[in-house]
Amino acid sequence: MRAAAQAGSLQKPQMSEEAFKNVQLLKGIPVDEFMGAMGLFSAAVSMCCLECHAPDWAADTPRKITARKMIQMVNTINRTNFSGRKVVSCWTCHRQSDRPQVTPTLDVVYGEPIYWAPDDLFQQAPGAPSPDKVLDKYIQAVGGAERLARLTGFVGKGSSTLYGGGFKSAFEIYVKAPNQRTTIIHQELGNKTMTFDGHNGWLASAVTPVPVLDLTGGELDGARLDAELSIPGRVKQALGQWRASLPREIAGRPVNVLQGTGAGGANATLYFDVESGLLTRVVRYANSAMGRVPTQIDFEDYREVAGVKIPFKWAFAWVSGRDEVQLSEVQPNVAIDAARFAKPAPAAQR
Repeated sequence: MRAAAQAGSLQKPQMSEEAFKNVQLLKGIPVDEFMGAMGLFSAAVSMCCLECHAPDWAADTPRKITARKMIQMVNTINRTNFSGRKVVSCWTCHRQSDRPQVTPTLDVVYGEPIYWAPDDLFQQAPGAPSPDKVLDKYIQAVGGAERLARLTGFVGKGSSTLYGGGFKSAFEIYVKAPNQRTTIIHQELGNKTMTFDGHNGWLASAVTPVPVLDLTGGELDGARLDAELSIPGRVKQALGQWRASLPREIAGRPVNVLQGTGAGGANATLYFDVESGLLTRVVRYANSAMGRVPTQIDFEDYREVAGVKIPFKWAFAWVSGRDEVQLSEVQPNVAIDAARFAKPAPAAQR
């Protein structure tokens, strides 16, 4: 899957050292992977970009110098103990603190169990439901295979809010089966556009480090998965090697947990409401120089559109931000200009 997408790319993606000044360690990786690694740093120590980079993005601030030492330390641990696999990461020790906790806190040791977090990767668990049965129930829950086949695409409008709070903006989505998708958030600083044309993907935003960011590797696989799940008639083919974990709970509701692997090695975990069969969450991963970069999408407010249930509300969270989307209208099976799925123009401030 990934090889085919990369072969279809229009040009070689820009590398980190080409886009930024004073890159010393994380060289030779695409810009989107570099930014994913930056997001992992931010999530691990609970700091924003400016806390390390201000006032000059290229300057060697004390925290940047320390971060380079940490990169070398983590890489040495993984190389020496795990054959180079990204087993240890910044999150392993920091967990949203700039200084890792050393001494156990007994209130935590003897307190309520901490929130359950699933393993990034898992195998079929004994006693877990059959993945085929869970996926078949999902297809029936959204309307059935015949109705899904008749839904060739849709256009939606609504609103988006940053971090689930303020900065409300107009939102548009364009979907064409089987795997084309564009979302546009009309922000004050300029449109934020994410596009997957069936082979290639891009992100254009006023706050991205380059005007139009080429999606590569796991981020490209993730954009493809988002597009294919927008009309999920081919959900079984979207990933392979399906396996199930034991049922868990999200917000007090039991969910079946499936994981699949793409042809290029990308992994995603899907959560289906046990009662309704509907998809409630997707967590997908992109590999980076510093470990797996997660993206989590939570779905709710399913409504029928041309006989197919589509989520009218979702939250899209990654290591550097969170958008909440609420659709107000959806038009099924309308003609969509092919230009909607072309590489977007750079965001222009309004």
